[in-house]
Amino acid sequence: MRKIFFTMMVVLLMLTGCNEESSYETISLADTQEKIDSGYLVLDVREPNEFEEGHIPGAINKPLSELQAGDFSNIDKAEKYIVICRSGNRSKTASDLLLTEGFDIINTSEGMSSWQGDIQ
Repeated sequence: MRKIFFTMMVVLLMLTGCNEESSYETISLADTQEKIDSGYLVLDVREPNEFEEGHIPGAINKPLSELQAGDFSNIDKAEKYIVICRSGNRSKTASDLLLTEGFDIINTSEGMSSWQGDIQ
């Protein structure tokens, strides 16, 4: 009986190891500037009209709607990105999608509505 139990545990451990998924870090806005200073680019996934109302200087605008349509133009997998939106909801959805596409990303838990830094 012990042998069967041990064998089942080994198989279970092997199977759970195979199902491990990569994940991404989620940071607060307070930590965002430090990441920008260390080389991360800001990927703003709001719609263009929202982006034009104010964004982090140097941010790249790539709306979530375009990412969901499979359009990854203008973003480079060789770069590291901090993903931001207005409140944190779209950035999470975008981060999930970008992760599956192989991008190196960090998600912000909050959005531009709480950003206290410079705005362009």
